[in-house]
Amino acid sequence: MKIKTTPLYKKRMRLQLRFPLHVQFIIMLLVCIVPLNVLSDSRPSSYHQDFLITGYYSPEEGQCCYVKGGVDADKILNGQGHTAADGTAVYAGMIAAPPSYAFGTRIVLEGIGVFTVHDRGGAIQELADGVHRLDIWTGKGEEGLARALAVGLTSARGRVYPPGSRMPEQEFVFDGMPAPVKRLEEYLVHGRDLMALKAQLGDRGLSVAMLQDFLRETGYFPKSSTGFYGPETQEALAAFMRDHQLGETDTELTSRTAAHLLAAARRKDVAQPISAYVDPNSNRKEVLEAQRILRFLGYYKGRTTGVYTDELFASILKFQQNHQLVGDRSSPGAGRIGPLTMKSLKATWNRHLVQKRAQRYLARGRVRETLAQRGKLPDAFLSEGYSGKQVDLLQQLMADRGYFPRKEANGYFGPLTKQSVARYQVDRGIIASKTDRAAGVVGPSTLTTLREEELRKGIRIVRGQGWKAL
Repeated sequence: MKIKTTPLYKKRMRLQLRFPLHVQFIIMLLVCIVPLNVLSDSRPSSYHQDFLITGYYSPEEGQCCYVKGGVDADKILNGQGHTAADGTAVYAGMIAAPPSYAFGTRIVLEGIGVFTVHDRGGAIQELADGVHRLDIWTGKGEEGLARALAVGLTSARGRVYPPGSRMPEQEFVFDGMPAPVKRLEEYLVHGRDLMALKAQLGDRGLSVAMLQDFLRETGYFPKSSTGFYGPETQEALAAFMRDHQLGETDTELTSRTAAHLLAAARRKDVAQPISAYVDPNSNRKEVLEAQRILRFLGYYKGRTTGVYTDELFASILKFQQNHQLVGDRSSPGAGRIGPLTMKSLKATWNRHLVQKRAQRYLARGRVRETLAQRGKLPDAFLSEGYSGKQVDLLQQLMADRGYFPRKEANGYFGPLTKQSVARYQVDRGIIASKTDRAAGVVGPSTLTTLREEELRKGIRIVRGQGWKAL
């Protein structure tokens, strides 16, 4: 009996040929592709890291407070404030990280948010204990500074997602980050000088709180200061400007409005110019008051005798007609100072005096701006070891006051400069003794005192010699 055999390789071939050609092609394609894209994912992995977190902000002109004493000094510390190191415009959710973190790295900070690395910083490095520094951008102006101060030094656990890894979406808003206005007070460099501050609708900060304080002092803001420039502050400012006939915008604090607010606050406790209603039967004292106030307002030209005359009657009538209180001399109350006329007289008198004082504040503001532009006003906190133009200016100011030998001025804050500042502080009552912790350190109080003295000196120069001598 003959046995028929078939080679094994032919059996295998027949088995393979049972699949259609297009199916074989798909199988071969899957064998080539799947290992690269599914079976062996080569993307970088995320990992956990411990961080020490601080905050930085974008300084702006006209702030009440600076952590280093002035806008230029704060820009040296925080950067120019408009773009990050990689060219990205600043925004909520941006952070500065050590150089080992590539731009675009995303970091999840537990309980805070999801951030993206766009920036660098000299102190933002990997620390020796394995903890890494991060700096969160906290916003602009006083609100941004308040947030940065609130962050302080915060420890947090985070998860790092390098570029190319499976990243979470960025998630962070400022609403969840506190911005306590009170934290700014220790860095106040302008005192209560509204002329040196800027505040706009929508702002939050100590400048707004100070604006609200002045509005409340003058009777226009009945609530406690909140530090937020919202509709209530806008309405209060608009009412003040209406009463003082300013015609300025109510969406920001202008120099002219600030000057009038300062002047009005100084007048809030001043005695009124007229104490009683005035008619032909009034006593001499009451008539004298009427003659004086009407003379001040430009309505009375006669002698101040205390006698009710036809000339006084005519001046009262003219005032009443100009303020739409009466029609002619036959109208009820014409030529007499009753409730409505007295109220209008007091308001007009007060407005004139406020305007007169406001002009002095505006001149003071102009002196400050001129001195600042010429680099004659110190605007940085300083201490031993500092150097540069601000130190040189400080040494010149100390020399002007007899506390520092002018020939030793070199722009370096050494022991001699520290001693001179300490003596100045004691003499001005800023510190109790040279052993005080703040002795020899130019902080907010010392800086404010120096600036105020320079302002007063500049004002005296302008009054005595004119603007060109400044």
